[in-house]
Amino acid sequence: MVEKTIKITNPTGLHARPAALFVQTSGKYTSNIWIKLGTKKVNAKSIMGLMSLAVSKDTVITIGAEGEDEDAAIKELEYLITTGLGE
Repeated sequence: MVEKTIKITNPTGLHARPAALFVQTSGKYTSNIWIKLGTKKVNAKSIMGLMSLAVSKDTVITIGAEGEDEDAAIKELEYLITTGLGE
């Protein structure tokens, strides 16, 4: 299991298009991938789960993965976040 705590810096947070891109990227991996915000933990491959967190700019989240490609998944998702989630 791998976890990474990261700050969301893009202006819209994980809403609409950035959330869809995050879910799409997570779906490329066979590992179980999740996002934790406070006491909530949701499946990162679920757009409804991700949207339920209402992650806004400057929110600190933890992304985690468990499975055979967990390291690659975390690295790509971290890169996606640090480069502004396509915005």
